[in-house]
Amino acid sequence: MDQSARLTDYLEAGLRAAGLRQSVIADNIANMATPGFRRRAVPFEQAFAEALAKGEPVRMDGLFRHVHRPMTDPVNDIGNDVQLETEVADLVRNGLLYKTYARLLGRMYQQMERAIVTET
Repeated sequence: MDQSARLTDYLEAGLRAAGLRQSVIADNIANMATPGFRRRAVPFEQAFAEALAKGEPVRMDGLFRHVHRPMTDPVNDIGNDVQLETEVADLVRNGLLYKTYARLLGRMYQQMERAIVTET
């Protein structure tokens, strides 16, 4: 697989992970008053870095197994660990990541299109 195809796969994986993270964050916020609910997170970047270090492809079918409950945040009176401030900050950060992945992917496609047009 050539470099540009691999990079495209990585950026697409990032977009999908950001979409999944958006859903997880929304679910966390929706359940912030649910007794006993523990927040979930998507540590995609960590899994991505590990796959790159091992020289493995990032497999999208395994992305959902990376959704986990950190169980590290303090629990409130109802046994819930969702903190609105944390979730909103994660939401903003995730939105920026999504935009970055989308812009980079768009630029790659533009370069490919220019290369095709130039050669014809």
